[in-house]
Amino acid sequence: MDSLFVKALKVETRIGIYDWERQVRQRVEIDLEMGAAAAQAAAADRVEATIDYQAVCRRVVDYVEGSEVQLVETLAEGIAEILRREFGVGWMQITIHKPGAVRGAEDVGVRITRGRRAD
Repeated sequence: MDSLFVKALKVETRIGIYDWERQVRQRVEIDLEMGAAAAQAAAADRVEATIDYQAVCRRVVDYVEGSEVQLVETLAEGIAEILRREFGVGWMQITIHKPGAVRGAEDVGVRITRGRRAD
């Protein structure tokens, strides 16, 4: 299986478990990898034959900016549901980075994989 990817999509949102986190917007970075049939898309040479990553990014940004969840896990599951329902993505890997969330660590976050990858 081929895949399309988006790396380090930066979005401001309210996320966290502490009161101070609920008062400010924080930056998260999102990496998406989505199973796709690149050969079919290449043969057609039309965006309609593939996953429109521009449309995916707009939708993910809208969702993340509007959410006020506590956990990065919840955010990742919400994105997975959007990719599945709205874009027909069968296999995906979503990584959400929350840089600076833990003193002494450059980055923390979560990576989830949903669906079955067909090779």
